[in-house]
Amino acid sequence: MKVKSKAGTKCPMEGRPRKYITDDKAVAVPDTAYYKRLVRDGSLIAAPAGSKAAKDKTTQAKEA
Repeated sequence: MKVKSKAGTKCPMEGRPRKYITDDKAVAVPDTAYYKRLVRDGSLIAAPAGSKAAKDKTTQAKEA
């Protein structure tokens, strides 16, 4: 699932509370209850699956 935060906000990543999902780039996250709940309440916005920014972030996450 690829998401970004609502404009002007940031959301902590699951299990990494000091790392945030921001509104400038879409990031790939696991399809867990935590992220589904944030999407449902409007804190996160589902991003298009084919976005280049989301693909770049996924590649960086795998390398880290």
